[in-house]
Amino acid sequence: MRAGHEGTGPGAITPDGCAVELYARLPAGDEPDIIERAVPAGARILELGCGVGRVTHPLVQRGFTVTAVDESAEMLERVKGAHTVRSAIESLDLGERFDVVMLASFLVHASDPQMRQDLLLACRRHVEDDGCVLIQREGEGHDWHEDVPRERPLGDDGLVRVLSSVPAGPGVQNVQVEYVFPDARWTQTFLSHPLTTPEFEQALLEAGLAVDAYLTDDRTWVRAEPVADQP
Repeated sequence: MRAGHEGTGPGAITPDGCAVELYARLPAGDEPDIIERAVPAGARILELGCGVGRVTHPLVQRGFTVTAVDESAEMLERVKGAHTVRSAIESLDLGERFDVVMLASFLVHASDPQMRQDLLLACRRHVEDDGCVLIQREGEGHDWHEDVPRERPLGDDGLVRVLSSVPAGPGVQNVQVEYVFPDARWTQTFLSHPLTTPEFEQALLEAGLAVDAYLTDDRTWVRAEPVADQP
C-alpha cells in the first residue's frame, strides 16, 4: 500500500486504496460521451490507469482501439476488448505513440510533484505530435476540499460520501471517501494535491503540453496538445 493510501471492503484492494469489486460496480457516467466528442472517430487511445475498464468498455464499443494500462493485475483481469499492459504509469515506455492519451481519475493531483511530472511526461512520451492528451482534474465552481462532508447517489442503489479532507503536508490533503451499497461498503483514503488553474497549466507546460480546451463547464475535463520542440 502506498503511503497515505488505504482501502477497506470486500475483495482485492490496489496499492492506492481502490477496491476492485467496487470499481466493477461503478457506472461509466458521461465520461465516454465527453471523450468521444473531444477526439477523432476511431482514434487509437492509450488509457492510463484504466482500472476494471469502466470507461474502456464503452470506448471499445464505440469503435476506438484502446490500450489499457494499470498496475493492478486484479483490475486488468476485468478488462475486455482492449490490449492490456500491467505497468506503473510513471515508468511506462511502450515505444509507440497514440492519437489520444488519457489520464483520468484525478491522477494529475498526485501528492508528490515529481510523481505528477512523471505522469504528465508519460502522457507526452506516448502522444503523437498531432494528437491530444485528455486529463481529468478537480473541477471549478466549488471547493472540493472544503465542501465536506458531502454525498451523492451512485448508480441505481449506491451512495458515495466524501467524509473529510484534512491537511496532510504542504499543499496536500488527506481525503476519506465512503461507498455504500445495500449489500456492501467500501472506504478509500488517499492523498490529493489541489492545483489552481495557473498551477495546473504550468505543470502541463513543464511536461511539454499546453491546454487546448476545457471540455466541461466545471473544467474537470481538459484537452491538451503537445508543445512543439519539446521532448
